[in-house]
Amino acid sequence: MTIRIGKLSYWHVHAWDYTKQAQEHEDTVLAAVWDENVERGNKAAESLNIPFFESLDDLLAQEDIDAVIVDAPTNMHRDVIMAAAKAGKHIFTEKVIAPTLKEVNAIIAEVNENKVKLTVSLPRLNDGYTLTIQEILSQELLGKITYVRVRLSHNGATESWLPDHFFSLEQCGGGALIDLGCHPMYLAKLFLDQDVTGVSANFGYVTGKEVEDNAVVTLFTDSGAIGVVEAGFVNSHSPFTIEVHGTEGTLLYGTPENKLLLRTNKSTDKEEGWKEVALQSNRESAFHQWVDHIQNNILATQNVEMAVELTRLMEAANRSAKEGCVIPIGRT
Repeated sequence: MTIRIGKLSYWHVHAWDYTKQAQEHEDTVLAAVWDENVERGNKAAESLNIPFFESLDDLLAQEDIDAVIVDAPTNMHRDVIMAAAKAGKHIFTEKVIAPTLKEVNAIIAEVNENKVKLTVSLPRLNDGYTLTIQEILSQELLGKITYVRVRLSHNGATESWLPDHFFSLEQCGGGALIDLGCHPMYLAKLFLDQDVTGVSANFGYVTGKEVEDNAVVTLFTDSGAIGVVEAGFVNSHSPFTIEVHGTEGTLLYGTPENKLLLRTNKSTDKEEGWKEVALQSNRESAFHQWVDHIQNNILATQNVEMAVELTRLMEAANRSAKEGCVIPIGRT
């Protein structure tokens, strides 16, 4: 089954990455482009030698379009994704689904009503280090989890390689946290493996943009375990870092090499100390999973649940930074 895909916008910095995945997959074909920026959309369509539609409704009305990839501005996600769902098109979208839980719930309701397949790009869930850490945690080698920290940062603001629209509060719904911080947020929640009961956030504005370029978020749980999420656009040599600590051990990744180190009281090795753990291979990408869901009529239940929770935590973090207090999750 060949899936014909409409590409909805080239606003996002990863839009061409998903274009490449669609071109390389043996069962998908890029068939049309729409973009809220006509000049950008026309240029992309010409380079791909496929039709450009100025009207989103006109593209979605094409019967030979089976699915869409949504890379439109975040504040347009609700309208664009809901329109695609109503048109019966399967949907692959960049995170976040939408900036608020209210919008996300409306999107999910429309997706379910029209029985289309939705998958959200949460790529680091499929990386070998994530899968290996999950295996270690399932073996309870760290005991009771007490602290999780995940950091991801780059120099997109200080070196000006991010597009200007990534600093638009209206279009993005935030800055470093809602864009880059999505990855450490969903990973921290995954490794905590329990409900987050409260969120506290602090934002910094190093380069004077209208959105934050430096952010830290604390996640609270009933067990006393704490999660810390860090993101920034203002660091030149900040390694992607994961720490998970427990009553019986600690694991570290990316400090600074891409190695996973483990130290546990439950080791059967006579030699105590830090041990490097071999990483599992990456799982197939979210895009490949989406294609499989379409072809085999499978729901991406876990992916969508994690994406919904991601927006819940992001919305709470934005409120916390604005109001200067801890936001109980029940209030979002």
